[in-house]
Amino acid sequence: MADAQYVIYGSEYSPFSVKVRSYFRYKEIPHEWRPRTKENFAEFQALAKLPLIPLVKCPDGTALQDSTPIIEKMEAQFHERSLSPEDMRLNFFSALIEEYGDEWVNKPMFHYRWWRDEDQIAVAEGLAHSIAPNASSDEQAQFAKDLRKRMVPRLSFVGSSEQNKQTIETSLDDLLALLEAHLAGRDYLFGGRPCLGDFGLFGQLYGCTQQPTTARIINQHPNVLSWINRMQDPSPTGEWESYDALASTLLPLLKNQIGNLYFPWAHANAVALQKEEATFSVMLKGAEFTQDTMKYTGRSLQKLRQKFSELSDRGALEDALLACGCLEPLLRESW
Repeated sequence: MADAQYVIYGSEYSPFSVKVRSYFRYKEIPHEWRPRTKENFAEFQALAKLPLIPLVKCPDGTALQDSTPIIEKMEAQFHERSLSPEDMRLNFFSALIEEYGDEWVNKPMFHYRWWRDEDQIAVAEGLAHSIAPNASSDEQAQFAKDLRKRMVPRLSFVGSSEQNKQTIETSLDDLLALLEAHLAGRDYLFGGRPCLGDFGLFGQLYGCTQQPTTARIINQHPNVLSWINRMQDPSPTGEWESYDALASTLLPLLKNQIGNLYFPWAHANAVALQKEEATFSVMLKGAEFTQDTMKYTGRSLQKLRQKFSELSDRGALEDALLACGCLEPLLRESW
């Protein structure tokens, strides 16, 4: 777009990049999607405080990084098509789902991406073409080989290991089954409009469609697949549904994936951070899960707890959180 005010540096293979792009499209914010390539890396690097995408260059020349703060800043400036339901319960659930999407659903996406040869090859070739689109076929083949060699050892960053493999893969199966039921007859998580939680989940599950193994799994869930396709360029199709209309399928999803999985894991991570431990272990649904301690998850969880603590008249929200096993972790004064 010649008249674009914002520039999004990203990658089709970055779940956080496509999350931000989907948001800008939904909000109808004028922007240019600029895939980060070898050719434009210097201009990206001149703007970036961290070597991470997405990066949004603003009209005044300043740059924003990290998908959640980017969306929060844009929401404060662009009020049309708000992501925030008026119902406090749904509004907080939206933030909770976004947090879970960013911090947990990234695990199965990344795990499947680099665990099996078939997926490693497909993604490495796709990444090589996107990063070096003007390279020769031989150069792209070598680049893909180098990417694969560099990325596979990083599986440990998301806790992917033989010990944790079953927990991670089962979590995706459970999420898709619960989400398939919840999306029956509705276009977005809370009805006819996407919320923040939609964007958090979408980025990771869209990434899963780029990998042969998870693409086959997602194809078995037509409601989820339709939602992923819709979220690439979302538009409102109606209004928010009521909490009561959503609860029968929303609460089981929250309980299974956040109350019984994400919160126990995030709490154990926070305790390890407090104790300055490099790794931690936690029992998740009857299986021991061990991984390196994650500083970012600790910070984002603390922000979520702070957001909850600042709410007033939250009796109905506490009842809803109690119903899905998510209240107690938010009430802890310390880890």
